Amino acid sequence: MGGREMHEDPQILHYGRRGTGLELREGMVFTIEPMLNQGRSAILSRDGEWPVYTRDGSLSAQFEHTVAVTRKGVRVLTLRPGEVPLCLLDEA
Repeated sequence: MGGREMHEDPQILHYGRRGTGLELREGMVFTIEPMLNQGRSAILSRDGEWPVYTRDGSLSAQFEHTVAVTRKGVRVLTLRPGEVPLCLLDEA
């Protein structure tokens, strides 16, 4: 049974090839945590814990949203009051 710990499988990567990998299904919930680095993509942390740093010392930003896969598409569960998602796949 999943969903009880931080950073459980499956990992949802920001790259890949369409039609490969895990098929997303209704009822799944994921936290998406993109990290944008000004320099190279390599990161490091102490004992795999927070905080995470860029190896080259460049500036970095990270944010996250929790999303649910619904019958109509994807619904962002963590929008701030008044925030509108960039892509409205699920209006319900």
